Amino acid sequence: MFKNTEDGCSPKHHAEHAKSSATPGANVGFSMDPLMPDAVALAAEEVGVKKAKLAPWVLFGLAVLGGAFVALGGLFATVTISGASGHLPYGVMRLLMGATFSLGLMLVVIAGAQLFTSDALMVMAWASGRLKTGRMLRVWCTVWLGNFVGALGVAALVFLSGQYTFGHGEVGASALYLATAKSTLAPDKAFFLGILCNVLVCLAAWVAMAARSIGDKILAMFFPIAAFVAAGFEHCVANMYFIPLGLFIEWWAPESFWTELAHNGVARPNIPVDQFAINLAAVTLGNWVGGALLVGAVYWLIFRHGQPTKAAAEKSSFKDA
Repeated sequence: MFKNTEDGCSPKHHAEHAKSSATPGANVGFSMDPLMPDAVALAAEEVGVKKAKLAPWVLFGLAVLGGAFVALGGLFATVTISGASGHLPYGVMRLLMGATFSLGLMLVVIAGAQLFTSDALMVMAWASGRLKTGRMLRVWCTVWLGNFVGALGVAALVFLSGQYTFGHGEVGASALYLATAKSTLAPDKAFFLGILCNVLVCLAAWVAMAARSIGDKILAMFFPIAAFVAAGFEHCVANMYFIPLGLFIEWWAPESFWTELAHNGVARPNIPVDQFAINLAAVTLGNWVGGALLVGAVYWLIFRHGQPTKAAAEKSSFKDA
C-alpha cells in the first residue's frame, strides 16, 4: 500500500506525471477545434492516398462492410416508415426515414469501412498528382463490387429471417414500395437524383473529416444524410439493398404473405430486373459526378490547385500505378 505524499498523491502518480512531463511535446499539437476547410482538403488527399495503399483483400473486405452498414441503415429506415402512409404527412415520413438511414454512414465512418460514393473524393489526390488513374479506378471498382456484395448479403439475410413479414406485412409492403419506385425510375431522373445525392453524401464525409470527436462527427453527418433521403435522392449502394430485397420478396415470399397484403389492400408489384441494372448504372454515374466533380474537383480547385507538393506527399505518391 502506497503512503500518500503531502499533496495527496501517491509516489506512483508522481512518477507517471514526471515521465509524461519529461516527454517533449507530449501534449503539444492536439486540439479539439475542427479543421478548417483548407486543412480538410489536404486531409482528403491524404485519405485518398492511404486508401489506395490498402491491400486489395483489405479494401474489398472494408467495402463489403460498407455495403452492409448502408443496408442496415436502409433496414432501419424501412421499418421506420412502415404503416406511416396515410397517417403522417409525406415530408415528415421522409424526414424520419432520412434520420434513421443516417445510421449507415455513421457506421462507415466511425466503425471503419469503405463506400464507393464517398470514395469519389479520391479525385483530389489524383488531381494533385499523388495518385495515378489506374490505381484510382481499381480502388473504385473494388469498392463498388464489395459494397454490392455487402448490401446483397444483408438483403438475403433480412429475407431469410422473415423480418419483412413483421407488422402484419407492413415492413414487407414498404420494402416492395421502395424497390418498385426505385427500379422504375427513368434513367435520366435516376442520373440527376444520383448527382444531388452524392453532393450531400460527400459533404457529409467532408464535414466529418473536419470534426475531431465521435459526437461531432455524428452530428456533422446527420443533417446531410437525412436531407438527401428526405428529398428522395438516389444512392447506388442503398439501391443495392432496397431493390434486391424487393426482388427476393417478390420471387420467394410465401402465399400467406401475399394474402396478408391483399387483406390490407396492397397489390402484388412487378419489379423489373432489367430496370434494376439500368437504375444502378444511372445512379452510380450520377453519384460519381456529384461526388467527384461537384465536391472533390471544386474543393481541389479552391484549396489545393497550385499548392506546392510536400516531400512527404512525394514519398507517398504512386509512380508505377
